Amino acid sequence: MEYRQLGASGLRVPALSFGTGTFGGKGPLFSAWGQSDAAEARRLIDICMDAGVALFDTADVYSNGASEEVLGEAIKGRRDAVLISTKTGLPMGDGPQDWGASRARLIRVVEDALRRLGTDYIDLLQLHAFDAFTPVEELMGTLDMLIAAGKLRYAGVSNYPGWQLMKAQAVADRQGLQRLVAHQVYYSLIGRAYEAELMPLAVDQGVGALVWSPLGWGRLTGRIGRGRPIPAGSRLQETEQFAPPVEEEHLYRVIDALEDIARETGKTVPQIAINWLLQRPTVSSVIVGARNEEQLRQNLGAVGWKLTPEQMTALDNASDLLPPYPHTPYRQQEGFARLNPAIV
Repeated sequence: MEYRQLGASGLRVPALSFGTGTFGGKGPLFSAWGQSDAAEARRLIDICMDAGVALFDTADVYSNGASEEVLGEAIKGRRDAVLISTKTGLPMGDGPQDWGASRARLIRVVEDALRRLGTDYIDLLQLHAFDAFTPVEELMGTLDMLIAAGKLRYAGVSNYPGWQLMKAQAVADRQGLQRLVAHQVYYSLIGRAYEAELMPLAVDQGVGALVWSPLGWGRLTGRIGRGRPIPAGSRLQETEQFAPPVEEEHLYRVIDALEDIARETGKTVPQIAINWLLQRPTVSSVIVGARNEEQLRQNLGAVGWKLTPEQMTALDNASDLLPPYPHTPYRQQEGFARLNPAIV
């Protein structure tokens, strides 16, 4: 397994990491993802570690803490051999202190996560969403304090607006605090909005991308295509209302290109979609999930080889969409492009 630096930090992470949203599945969303108990989770983690995948991503909101608990049980006795990434900030209840990233809440939820995970430190904590009510100075000061206390090793964000991520980095620089080193983002061949602003920001600020839903919420599994609607039993059928949207013809155009390359290479559609991501700028790790051993082993087959430049170009062309304003003129008008050449 290839290891990469996480942004501008000293932390090295595997090119593939494992998402544990399928662990302990509870509720309408997470039960549709999967319901792995500790024994099954331990088996999946064994397979990951045998392949060199030692980064496991979870969140307190995943099945209301059950994912963290199952992960903690599954890694018991080998904590030092793994990296744990978890997230917080989304609502965990209806009370005024049950959501957001205030100092009071962050200190409490980190202690709760440590207890559920059965560890005394978290390798990477990410803010699951931007909290407009907490001053950025308070947020960055609290993260710095938790790192200094040894509770966290590194901090990052997930699903953040670019201007707020830049504000956080500026506050860290101005006050001599620890900077954010990771951004967990949605990025796939059918969802390339990350490239317009967040990717250039990541290049400039040394922020590594941890990619979630690399298969476009299950649309790039190879089971969907022209004349092949969503199959019965697919998690997409039950959770499509939560999925990032995609126009149907654009989806099929991308799938057509993936299937052409699958015939050329003998690789599967998911393996090709993940391999494309691994060759994109700023990507430190692609988070793969699996409800069973077969899915996991197929996803692990996305590494150890590379798409050719010609195949990358074919996928780029099939998946390309004009970005929204203000990025549009930089693609459409020569003067804009000349003044601001692409940096990625």
